[in-house]
Amino acid sequence: MGIKTVMVIGAGQMGAGIAQVCAQSGFTVKLNDIAQESLDKGKAGIEKRLDRAVEKGRMSEDDKNATISNLTYTTEMKDASDCDLVIEAVVENMDVKTKVFQALDDITPEHAILASNTSSLPITEIAAVTNRPSQVIGMHFMNPVPVMKLVEIIKGLQTSDETYQSIEDMTKELSKTPVEVNDFPGFVSNRILMPMINEAIYTVYEGVASPEDVDTVMKLGMNHPMGPLTLADFIGLDTCLYIMEVLYEGFGDSKYRPCPLLRKYVKAGWLGKKSGRGFYNYEN
Repeated sequence: MGIKTVMVIGAGQMGAGIAQVCAQSGFTVKLNDIAQESLDKGKAGIEKRLDRAVEKGRMSEDDKNATISNLTYTTEMKDASDCDLVIEAVVENMDVKTKVFQALDDITPEHAILASNTSSLPITEIAAVTNRPSQVIGMHFMNPVPVMKLVEIIKGLQTSDETYQSIEDMTKELSKTPVEVNDFPGFVSNRILMPMINEAIYTVYEGVASPEDVDTVMKLGMNHPMGPLTLADFIGLDTCLYIMEVLYEGFGDSKYRPCPLLRKYVKAGWLGKKSGRGFYNYEN
């Protein structure tokens, strides 16, 4: 099936980034959010990134204008009625996501593929609430979407080979690298990354080293571009905790137990860069 018209549900950092790369690649894109304020913020972010790309010579003015012309913005989910693909990028919560997929199942054409940008939740479970489970799939983009080349494509138990092939082909049209992943908690990226972050937090919790020194060891000793605690602050400590809980519940293995210090920071509202305080202070 040829994909031409795409709706992205959720105009946050991930959703706006996904909408941008789809529009840049020539797809007709509708960015949707229930809140007009979020939609306006997402639009402003896209236009700012495009302007910066033109200023730095990475994009021509004509390409920027073509991208903008491929984008429309809507607060109405019913506008997905003519879409070939819908990519959901709402909050990482199973109840919220399943409600979105149930609604989309009624709105979208029979041929449409429904994809989730979930970073850890089971595609099989999301697909089961629809009447088209063979056309439900995971597309886990990396943050920031316009820069990062990887897309994990997650096949649920019911996902058809035809659906997978359509999404793999489309991912390549976005100039991204697709990796096929089976439906296990955390997929590949977060199953490896989040326990490392969690262990770094345990290292601070147990008094082995300060956050700065833990990050220095990983940057200079392991050649990581960013230390795990800086990365955790960037991702959001609430998101890190949620994914660790998904891993812990999904595998039932104590090695995935979230560090008590991570729980404490989240309860304190120290969520990282977005709240102004995490393992580092961003208020100034």
